Amino acid sequence: MEALRKLEQLQRTLTFMQSHNFVSSSNPDSNRFIANLIILLLQPCGELNFDTKCRLISECLPKISVSFLEEASEWVSLETDENDYQEMDNPPDKKDCFSLQINHEEVAMVGLEAMERANSTLEDFCRSYFMFHGMDINSPQMIFKYFPVLAFTESYIYQLDGLNEKILSIPTEGGTSLAEEFEKVKYQGWDETFSNMLEKDPLRPLLNVLEHRGLLTERIREELESGEEYWALERKLCRALICKMEISFEDVMRAIHLKSFDYRVLNLLLYQLRGQEVNDLHMEFLSVSEFLDDVFENNFNILRMFVKIYGPSTAPAMLAKYITDAEERYDNLLKTLDPQLSLKYQRRCEEATKEGGKFSGHPLGTWSIPPVIVNEDIYRANCLNTE
Repeated sequence: MEALRKLEQLQRTLTFMQSHNFVSSSNPDSNRFIANLIILLLQPCGELNFDTKCRLISECLPKISVSFLEEASEWVSLETDENDYQEMDNPPDKKDCFSLQINHEEVAMVGLEAMERANSTLEDFCRSYFMFHGMDINSPQMIFKYFPVLAFTESYIYQLDGLNEKILSIPTEGGTSLAEEFEKVKYQGWDETFSNMLEKDPLRPLLNVLEHRGLLTERIREELESGEEYWALERKLCRALICKMEISFEDVMRAIHLKSFDYRVLNLLLYQLRGQEVNDLHMEFLSVSEFLDDVFENNFNILRMFVKIYGPSTAPAMLAKYITDAEERYDNLLKTLDPQLSLKYQRRCEEATKEGGKFSGHPLGTWSIPPVIVNEDIYRANCLNTE
């Protein structure tokens, strides 16, 4: 199957070359060589974009001569010979045995439940973000070209998020440490491999996959690490609410800003997959849009945090001020976008708002401050008594 895929890729490249009068009909070997070179240039390689690759080719090509290639071929041959000796020392059946000895904590794996949970986010990402890459959401070929990497990454993130939610659901006492919470997870029968993931470098398997494919950049690494920070903050804040401990305003705002880290990871990955430079203006605009969306969808829990910090009388006004400031920033950034892109994104926001059951003149919908619950213990008791 891999050979057929490569053959199809080569044929498509040759067809593309022919459409651009890039083919020398007299020598098919020459055409195949150029096609393979184009395919090589299209492959992701770290943070290199097309412009950088073209400059590298221009700089290095004059240095490549027949003698240089002859010497290089000797080095390659020596390396091949060495591999041959290694294969003699490790026959196929022995190597197959080694391949079965997998450390599952180091292999990136996702379950069906995580994939199902990630599905709605992936749909929203494609419908909301592809336009910022000049991609047609109505083109299945365009979607599925990049979907495997995007879907795997988002599913992996959702898998860790699900584990974090399980930990949050465990009753804790004020002094309970994360290590003790993991012990409770194990005690309740969840798989030990996954219960250790948040404690033992949970992102390492995913980082390995992305690095192996030449997709990992420092910026993607930082965004993934911000996800780990978000989960830690979420546990800390929820524990503080339950145990009636002090809450830091900085922690609350940091958690809100980090919450949509997965969208930023997917967006950065899409730039890498397409060999394009990151558009920082688009990234900033979408980050503000994500923040507002998170606040609108989760304003009740955010208000709980603000009540804990500012008190029930001041919290609604402080939350309203923060949302208003973010909306102003959103509107200012929206004006800097290309007019057509701005219009398309606003239409998409209106679609998403209506699909969520809300109808509003504002593309992101309207927001309102929910009633403040001054004493949550009394509120819960009243709810239980009315059931």
